[in-house]
Amino acid sequence: MELIRTTGLAIGAAQKTVARGIDITLCRSEILGVLGPNGAGKTTLFRTILGLAPAHDGDILLGGTPMAQLTRRKIAHRIAYVPQSMSAPFPDKVSDYVLAGRTAHLGPFAAPGAADRTRAASALAALGITALADAPINRISGGERQAAMIARAIAQDAPALMLDEPDAALDFRKREQLAQLLQGLAAQGYGLIFTSHDPFFIERVADRVLTIDRQGHCRTGRADEMITDAQLSALYGMAEHDVRQARRGRRAETGTGRMSRMDANA
Repeated sequence: MELIRTTGLAIGAAQKTVARGIDITLCRSEILGVLGPNGAGKTTLFRTILGLAPAHDGDILLGGTPMAQLTRRKIAHRIAYVPQSMSAPFPDKVSDYVLAGRTAHLGPFAAPGAADRTRAASALAALGITALADAPINRISGGERQAAMIARAIAQDAPALMLDEPDAALDFRKREQLAQLLQGLAAQGYGLIFTSHDPFFIERVADRVLTIDRQGHCRTGRADEMITDAQLSALYGMAEHDVRQARRGRRAETGTGRMSRMDANA
């Protein structure tokens, strides 16, 4: 089932286009990683697909329906968004924060019912944070807060999940747990799009990759086609030797010595 399709999409802020020619398709059980230098437009792409920023050109279809025909509520039925971070100034319970993911399914002024609470509890369990249900969300760790954000997105019951740099500031152990979680969600039928500054994490997790370079040019392909020494060298303006060194350093960091798909292509 096709969840998201963009054709000839151009994105930017105000009158400045930062990237163009973005053609992507996301179906159920697929993971698309988005990679590019700072300022290339990764977050702007997310905002555009979510309907929070206008497209400069091209088309966006969500579940086969043009975005222009969808209300904010209908968009929320199709896509759930997990930001890179969240502001938590108030001591709301984690369970209440996750329950708020059900808002898109409630009528005006309606309160969550038993079915909504059951769905939120299920999302907490799926992320392994049921024990945090009564904890104030502004008192838990950054990793736990990230898990709560993903649980809230799952509770929203949208088939597509968009995650902005979910691996940011995670140590290796937590990053590996996140990789397994994302792949597990895809196995359950979710379609996922996520951004990352780490091409090796994208190579670890994604089926396909969208790259956006500093000139706003976009390319898509299988992860094993896109995450190579030559591609990363061109994308980041690095010597291929430096890319190979970075790859060897990552392998040493894991201590596994195992070859990734990227290593196999070197």
